[in-house]
Amino acid sequence: MLRLEAGTTWGNWAGTATADPVAVAHPSSTDEVVDVVRQARERGLTVKPVGSGHSFTGVAVTDGVLVMLDRLRGVVAADVPRGRVRVLAGTPLHQLNPALGALGLALPNLGDIDRQTISGAIATGTHGTGARFRGLADAVVGTRIVLADGSVHDCDVETEPDLFAASRVSLGALGIITELTLQCVPAFLLHAREEPGTLTGTLDALDDLVDGTDHFEFYWFPHTDRVLTKRNTRLPVEAGENPLPRWRARLDDDLLSNRLFEVVNRVSAARPQWVPRINGVSSRVLSSREFTAASYEVFASQRDVVFREMEYAVPREAARDVITGLRRIVDEGGHRLPFPVEVRFTAADDVWLSTAHGRDTCYVAVHQYHRMDHRPYFAAFEDVARAHDGRPHWGKLHGRARDDLRPTYPCFDDFLAVRDRVDPDRLFANDYLVRVLGD
Repeated sequence: MLRLEAGTTWGNWAGTATADPVAVAHPSSTDEVVDVVRQARERGLTVKPVGSGHSFTGVAVTDGVLVMLDRLRGVVAADVPRGRVRVLAGTPLHQLNPALGALGLALPNLGDIDRQTISGAIATGTHGTGARFRGLADAVVGTRIVLADGSVHDCDVETEPDLFAASRVSLGALGIITELTLQCVPAFLLHAREEPGTLTGTLDALDDLVDGTDHFEFYWFPHTDRVLTKRNTRLPVEAGENPLPRWRARLDDDLLSNRLFEVVNRVSAARPQWVPRINGVSSRVLSSREFTAASYEVFASQRDVVFREMEYAVPREAARDVITGLRRIVDEGGHRLPFPVEVRFTAADDVWLSTAHGRDTCYVAVHQYHRMDHRPYFAAFEDVARAHDGRPHWGKLHGRARDDLRPTYPCFDDFLAVRDRVDPDRLFANDYLVRVLGD
């Protein structure tokens, strides 16, 4: 029997969620996860798995048994000709990506950080950008999940298809996923082109920019008309890498984007009236650059400055209206916002609780430095996004609940039906899941 360690206070990366579990478990196999689930059930305790703690919400919080997945890491099996790879759920993306690269494979799309575990990223609907590409969950073709009764289920589109469909973005509400099978693509490079521009010009040319680039995104600096655009073009590995000089990468990605940016935000927190002027300067510091590197090295960025984040997925055709409404909030609301707004795009998918389910999607993410009050700004933005049938990112801050989430997800009730069947006693429930899914 796996020993449950005495619980200690746990907190997420952003400091927005904490937990005081009765016990903590570090299983190293599916069998040990089964043992934990059965012990918790016998003791009348709830259970929650946690990855790297990069969700801003309380999705992993529990006062029962906290199951750390840090010992479930690595590639279990690979069918390279088919591009199929089976991985343990606690594998962090920053370890998984080079491991796939060594096999000549890559995930089709990635988000902009790589600190999450693969299971945590998928469970909360992590996406990425690219008008012809989908979020990470779309690459999942099989899951191994331990249910509340301790049974182990291997599911895919042919075996337990409803459980599989629900498990791809599960919020940890169905059980504990211990392994995932991923459909990868041949490894590829990205040619990155980053350059400053204006928000006005970017919105005027938005469709051409989004459709004319494999992976397009931009960052808008509030209180200005300035943006930084990022256009990433897929290339075969045979094209050869052309990375940034080491000094330039260190200057841009470490010194300017993290160390100096921390100083900028501390000054902004102390002197919020200076923020518009600071943003005017900041928007001109990051100059144009081009480089070519492995896909995962371009997709992901280092993020050391602690912040709060809300992200909404809106229909792509509403992108201009939502961004214009957000700009109006900034201009008229008296907010002081040193963090840029991030805007990305993905193709529609068929994952039940994916924020891109059934529609091409624009993602608008707003941020606030952790020493500044984010609540008025986020609430105002949420009103704008909701007016355009926005769906909040499951792992980022929002104020939505089940009754007003259900209408925007065509398969919401299908997901709830699976949950009722596999966890009728709510062994895997917590306050966040009660709010967004019901009791």
